[in-house]
Amino acid sequence: MYTPPAFRDEDRSGLLATMRAARLANFVTATVDGPLVTPLPLFIDETEGEYGTIYGHLAKANPQWRVPPLGEGLAVFMGPDAYVTPAWYATKQETGRVVPTWNYVAVHAHGAVEFFEDTERLLAAVTRLTSLHEQPRTVPWTVDEAPADFIAAQLRGIVGLRMPIARLEGKRKMSQNRSEADRAGVIAGLAESERASEREAATLVRA
Repeated sequence: MYTPPAFRDEDRSGLLATMRAARLANFVTATVDGPLVTPLPLFIDETEGEYGTIYGHLAKANPQWRVPPLGEGLAVFMGPDAYVTPAWYATKQETGRVVPTWNYVAVHAHGAVEFFEDTERLLAAVTRLTSLHEQPRTVPWTVDEAPADFIAAQLRGIVGLRMPIARLEGKRKMSQNRSEADRAGVIAGLAESERASEREAATLVRA
């Protein structure tokens, strides 16, 4: 990931927070057939390894798990993002020398990829992932509410993914390269947006 020094994010706790908050990631492997990408909900077991270990699952019909990766796998997690119009910049009134841009937060996690079909490991991963996303609900649904034979059949249709994180890259592009007056304009503009992600971006520009 191209990351100019002004936008480099090396705060490990912040990177992990961005990864945990992302509801969907892109899982990428380089193969002899070219890059393969699958959008996946993933979770991180922070007790495994220096940076934690990523878990998820793919449909067994998905060819990505059958083609051996060339080198490490990559999981891409996105945080808040927002279009930034030049109209918000004080510099526009002063010189007119401004162009649009995009503010965003991104984390790239790299690591060796393991696919597994062991039923117990699959059930544990699916249960943990389900619990993670059901937790905010008033009455969370649990895997054991479905018939055991039905769950067993569902597990036969998926393959587990495990990727110990060997390296993390973080980028937080939130107008750090603009003047204080320009940033103030961006904050005011984004704060009025109807999009929740853009209002969240406003708080990150302010920070």
